Amino acid sequence: MDEPWITPEEIPSVRGALLRYRVMAYVVGTLLILLVCIAMPLKYAADMPTMVNVVGVAHGWLYAVLLITAYMLGRRAGWPLTRLLLIALAGTVPFLSFVAEHYARKDVQRRIAETQEYYRTVE
Repeated sequence: MDEPWITPEEIPSVRGALLRYRVMAYVVGTLLILLVCIAMPLKYAADMPTMVNVVGVAHGWLYAVLLITAYMLGRRAGWPLTRLLLIALAGTVPFLSFVAEHYARKDVQRRIAETQEYYRTVE
């Protein structure tokens, strides 16, 4: 077995980065669903643009924070650039950020488990 990307000392920082990413993925995903499913129909069907202005701006700014947290997690977990790009795109499609979060969490948990197993067998 090859030496894992994560060292045992890095596991707490990887877990922290995962938690920050997960929170942002849920917040951004929820805001995008609100924007597409509620705010935009209100704007175009009922001529009520206020919710689009509020939710759209919030989603835009928080999407940037999501990108930062995804990058920080990806660097700590050893993700390739393609995975980071897919996660970035997932924040632009309703419901897809939840799917991306699920697979990101599973991948990071697997990498942490591999690290723990590797160093358990080496010692």
